[in-house]
Amino acid sequence: MVSTNYAPEHAGIGPYATQIAEHWAAGGDEVHVLAGMPHYPAWRLDPEYAGVWRAEERRGGVTVHRRRHLVPPKQTAVTRALFEATVLGHGLLAPPAIGRPDAVVAQLPSLGGGVIAARIAKRHGVPYVPVVQDLMGAAAAQSGIRGGGRAASAAGAVEAYALKRAALVGVIHESFVAKVAAMGVPEDRIRLVPNWSHVGRPARPRAEMRARLGWRTGQTVLLHSGNMGLKQGLEVLVEAARRDPALRVVLMGDGNQREHLRTLAGGLPNLEFAPPADDADFPDMLAAADVLAVTQRASVLDMSIPSKLTSYFAAGRPVVASVAAEGGTAQEVERSGAGIVVPPEDPAALLDVVRTLAEDPGRADALGARGPEYVDAHLSREAGLARIDALLAEALGAPRETAPVTASTTGETAGETGETEGAVGK
Repeated sequence: MVSTNYAPEHAGIGPYATQIAEHWAAGGDEVHVLAGMPHYPAWRLDPEYAGVWRAEERRGGVTVHRRRHLVPPKQTAVTRALFEATVLGHGLLAPPAIGRPDAVVAQLPSLGGGVIAARIAKRHGVPYVPVVQDLMGAAAAQSGIRGGGRAASAAGAVEAYALKRAALVGVIHESFVAKVAAMGVPEDRIRLVPNWSHVGRPARPRAEMRARLGWRTGQTVLLHSGNMGLKQGLEVLVEAARRDPALRVVLMGDGNQREHLRTLAGGLPNLEFAPPADDADFPDMLAAADVLAVTQRASVLDMSIPSKLTSYFAAGRPVVASVAAEGGTAQEVERSGAGIVVPPEDPAALLDVVRTLAEDPGRADALGARGPEYVDAHLSREAGLARIDALLAEALGAPRETAPVTASTTGETAGETGETEGAVGK
């Protein structure tokens, strides 16, 4: 597997790459991962890897080969291009020293990683199978990154290069299919492999966790968890806090926009910046909130599905989605029945929904209860890993109709009733 993001990263695609690789290793396969240095979502190099250029380590039965790359503290089209160039250059200069693999799987959005995986697979004459978590060409155009419009065509060209060389292409949401097909990948080589809920269920009473966090009884808490980047458009939550002093808004996580948001807030007493939660506390912190927020800039339509949704649904609290109605994130929230979609970048609309749910706790609880039901039916870890296994089995020659599981466009798995943080759920 080639995945720039991998454990110990707890957010974004890292947990999915890790669970897939460890799942294969647990089944008796020899698994190697070519990964970057841990840096996400803070976009700061993990201090434990300071000064490390190359490393080999064993994690969960998997051999992880790490290569140094640029970690840009600010996201612009130029710095992102340099990030990808250093991933690509170091990966091609010093590929893992392993024998001939049976297949090479890549976790995109890393364009450099996708090219490396395609080259390794070609060199050994084995199937290459990318799984598209984010669409980088679309991301450059939609995310608001400086210079992104000019970079979109270049990113799209590299992305198409990597995808057209695949035996099969996995996508985490049906809204990606048309974009991938437009890059020249025949639709009969595209498979839907939704992500899954990879965190546990809440274990502590909500009141106990709220008391521990210092959240007052009767105070409405709106929580956003995960990456604080450009595409999230978290300014809408800062403005919501400014407009309603009685509402407590919690931004939990890290990212390259954190300090910008803190400056924008100007010391609002009802806006809290919390560090990423420990794995043991994370589900309980989500469940302790009254409403969970997912936000995106209005321009974000079909570039990504926030991985946080899978964790939100598992937490059992209602979701308010400040996102474009025609985008994949809105589709997923509406499909789950666990949340309400409001126009993006509209703090008044967001506040209306939060206040409505606060005034009607029965409705809020009913919405929240649909999240775990949706996870159990469609987003279980077992079903998600089975879909990945089926994708790989088919690429290795198993007939599609006899592969263990195939995914439908509703995220269900064939023959069962059994997810999508690219969307940890953190």
